[in-house]
Amino acid sequence: MLSIRIKNLSLEKCLPYVLVLAGLVGFLASFVLTYDKIQILQNTNYDPSCNINPILSCGSVMKTEQASLFGVPNTIFGLVGYSMLITFGVLLAGGAKVKRWVWLGAQAAATIGVIFMHYLFFQGVFRINAICPWCFTVWMATIPIFWYITLYNVGEKNLKVPQYMQKIAILARRYHGEILVTWYMVILAILLQHFWYYWSTLI
Repeated sequence: MLSIRIKNLSLEKCLPYVLVLAGLVGFLASFVLTYDKIQILQNTNYDPSCNINPILSCGSVMKTEQASLFGVPNTIFGLVGYSMLITFGVLLAGGAKVKRWVWLGAQAAATIGVIFMHYLFFQGVFRINAICPWCFTVWMATIPIFWYITLYNVGEKNLKVPQYMQKIAILARRYHGEILVTWYMVILAILLQHFWYYWSTLI
């Protein structure tokens, strides 16, 4: 089954490993992007290895204003954020107990991250008309981080859920894997539909 049932493996036990794995994926992708960004700044003719075709292209995305926030490349935020996440996950895996305010801080960071991820996805698809493969990898790592931190915080009552949403919260925990896969499928469907004019030429 797609979902790991909570009754068989609690979120408390699997969450640290989800955070470490997703953090490693995000950090490695951010590292490669940072390297390519430095190379582009040094040599405008540099061709990143992830320039695969007109749609899947890092170089064209890196040169846009959306690639930076407050003048700082997004990749730097990724390096810092994912390194902190890996550390947090390792501490949890080692049995560390953290206070509620730490979990709320993690929730705030994960929420900002997933909102920013969808903003960049929208910009890439509908404004830049190109998707950076490494950026896409980072985005896909961000979703489970937000999803499972949220489910954990709801389950541990770090986040207060109104009474009328209790049943929804229970269903979300029960079918967390199916919901995550559906989330990914919606994103892939958008990419398939929007860039079909190009994908169709490859068939």
